Amino acid sequence: MNEAALYEYVLRMSDDSLILGQRLGEWCGHGPILEEDIAMTNIALDLVGQAISLYDFAVLLEGKDRDHDQLAYLRYENEYKNLLLVEQPNGDFAMTMLRQFFFDAFRLPLFEFLEKSPVEQLAAIAQKSLKETRYHLKHSSEWVIRLGDGTEESHRRAQAAVDHLWRYTHELFYENQHDVELQENGLVPKLSDVQASWMITVQEVLKEATLAIPTNNWKFEGGREGRHSEHMGYILSELQYMQRAYPNMEW
Repeated sequence: MNEAALYEYVLRMSDDSLILGQRLGEWCGHGPILEEDIAMTNIALDLVGQAISLYDFAVLLEGKDRDHDQLAYLRYENEYKNLLLVEQPNGDFAMTMLRQFFFDAFRLPLFEFLEKSPVEQLAAIAQKSLKETRYHLKHSSEWVIRLGDGTEESHRRAQAAVDHLWRYTHELFYENQHDVELQENGLVPKLSDVQASWMITVQEVLKEATLAIPTNNWKFEGGREGRHSEHMGYILSELQYMQRAYPNMEW
């Protein structure tokens, strides 16, 4: 097993969960209704919990005597490998729900495939995360349908969110030589299989929501290679502040 390749693979997943969890956490106390405020906060906590489990595995693969706090708080911006999608601003509620939906529709089939991985710790993390992720997708799907097939204003905002975020979805299926090696060894799924499942879910939900998939071919990517949008630095300045200001602090 190529531990360097697997480390990169796991680190990407960790970073995706951490950054999206941080973004959703920004809604705490600002949700449109109390129930939804609590729901988004709980999803954020689920994602941070997944990030911790994945970072712990990444630490073992890296073998540099770091812990999950150091991976989360003490890396520079270009060392993060998360998707550009998850670092995009919350915007309005429709933008947040469409961003979450596109990500959830990707994460669920990915975890379903990884549950069968011969890498035991990765399979265990996927299995533990599946129940949470099924709820995440149910939650975001229902809101996408409610917003898209709701009022004229909610439909307009939901379609605007689809149009804006679609350009970032191509990166969900980014692959490099490490991915190919892991796939050839049967350790992780082919992303073409994940993409097929993702597209079925996206088409079904958007159709029910009366939302149209954009026809343009704009593709924004770079996050998987450490090239981020202008928003990432602001996220890290908040996320890392306490650890940078008070090194090695613990709750």
